[in-house]
Amino acid sequence: MFTKSGQIMIWDDIGFLLNKNRYNENSLISEIYTKNFGKVSGIIFGGTSKKIKSYLQIGNKLYVNYNSKNENRVGYFKVEIQEALSPLYFDNHQKLTCISSAMNLVKLLTAESQKNERIFSLLEEFYILLNSKDWIKNYIFWELELFKSLGYDLNFENLVNEKIIGDQKQYISKSSTEKRIIPNFLIEKNNSNEDIGSLLTGLKLLSDYLEKSILKPNNLNQPISRLQFINTLK
Repeated sequence: MFTKSGQIMIWDDIGFLLNKNRYNENSLISEIYTKNFGKVSGIIFGGTSKKIKSYLQIGNKLYVNYNSKNENRVGYFKVEIQEALSPLYFDNHQKLTCISSAMNLVKLLTAESQKNERIFSLLEEFYILLNSKDWIKNYIFWELELFKSLGYDLNFENLVNEKIIGDQKQYISKSSTEKRIIPNFLIEKNNSNEDIGSLLTGLKLLSDYLEKSILKPNNLNQPISRLQFINTLK
């Protein structure tokens, strides 16, 4: 449902909780990535109450009703739980920090009130990859797809030279200032299992790209939650 009369806006949608901060004693300011309206900020009155705070976990999928009386002011949400996804990983610290990392990246890199169905689909796909055997490797490709959906397509195949060293195939960056070994899985995209060293190298490469090409030009900082996730893998 969507209605707009004068400056009053009311709509219903589903979305993922990206962020929440205390607004006053009883309420929260939250950011939710919705299917039809993109990232939207709003107040959840009573968000600290026992009745609903248990399902206001970062990453949970919510049914939301949004009401704004003035387009220039923050509106407010009425929320119900659609899927309690994050609590499934409360006993898995690595995956829980990965959820925080993913939601913070979407929060940081997306613009307010800009619909992007691909990003919403990526958030749904994120929970599928968390249950996959090679979930860390799949998460790396998830980040690459997120960057691509925002207009930052990092194509490793065009940035490397292939070399045979010993009996092993290796990919070396073409950079004239810094020669770096690129993990094979980023080029070949095969289904082989990767050691943690290769995965950490892949994440470090993405961190460098994120920092230089996306964050610094926009005066943004690397999300602490992403650094925390990487540290859980060391």
